[in-house]
Amino acid sequence: MASPDHLFGLRNSFYIGAYHAAITSSQSVPAHALLSPDDLLDRDAILYRSYIAIGSHQLVIGEIGPSAATPLQAIKLLALYLSGDAGNRESAVSRLRELLSDAATGSNPILRLMAGTIFMHERDYAEALKHTHSGGNMELLALNVQIYLQMHRADHAEKQLRVMQKLDEDHTLTQLANAWVDLVMGGCKIQEAYLIFQDLSEKYPTTCTILNGKALCSMHMGNFEDAEGLLLESLNKDAKDAETLANLTVCSLNLGKPATRYLNQLKLACPEHTLVKRMSSADDSFDRACQAMA
Repeated sequence: MASPDHLFGLRNSFYIGAYHAAITSSQSVPAHALLSPDDLLDRDAILYRSYIAIGSHQLVIGEIGPSAATPLQAIKLLALYLSGDAGNRESAVSRLRELLSDAATGSNPILRLMAGTIFMHERDYAEALKHTHSGGNMELLALNVQIYLQMHRADHAEKQLRVMQKLDEDHTLTQLANAWVDLVMGGCKIQEAYLIFQDLSEKYPTTCTILNGKALCSMHMGNFEDAEGLLLESLNKDAKDAETLANLTVCSLNLGKPATRYLNQLKLACPEHTLVKRMSSADDSFDRACQAMA
């Protein structure tokens, strides 16, 4: 008989974006006697990744010391990379490459996951897939789906999704990956994606991740007022959530409402967000066009 997974609830909270719940529940996981050393490491990994997700990068950088295990060192590098300083990003990528090239550490699943995440942020998709393509667990497979979707290769994303479905069709990450692929496929698949997010919202506490998923589906179906309601609910949960602010900007523009406030908030909360960069690029192009006509 398989031993119980004491971290199931903790992992699930992280997957659906319930980061504060994950941080709290990590402190109430059963006593150390019930957890293996690997379980303890996984618990700490989820705890620190949850802190990164809510923007507490410096806490993670400060708490993970130089003697910490390789997976935690990799998570510290992600915190360093996302901390906003260009020098930190370069330092994090350089140190990450060192860990990956070390035969003793390079195959660690959490290190590979952090590598895939960082190189995806770098838009170096080939390098990201170099470390994630072989899979090994559900998180790596789900990250492969995200990478391929960013590459506009929905066909490859679907193949990764099918692997996940064969392993565990009911896994939360499989459901989320299914919804991501359906959103990109469009058409009748949008309704299927919405139903997945609706099912998750009925099973688990509603999070910004789930609300944004439902809102994206609503926008794709032209239901911008419904989407706005979902996004305002998400904003009430986290006023600095980047995806909520980005989607509210787009939704407001489609409703003919002012979007400047949401865009300005997004610039402050996440200056590196794709929408911020696109809007800035569009403004620069407009300015150049005006100067050329002057």
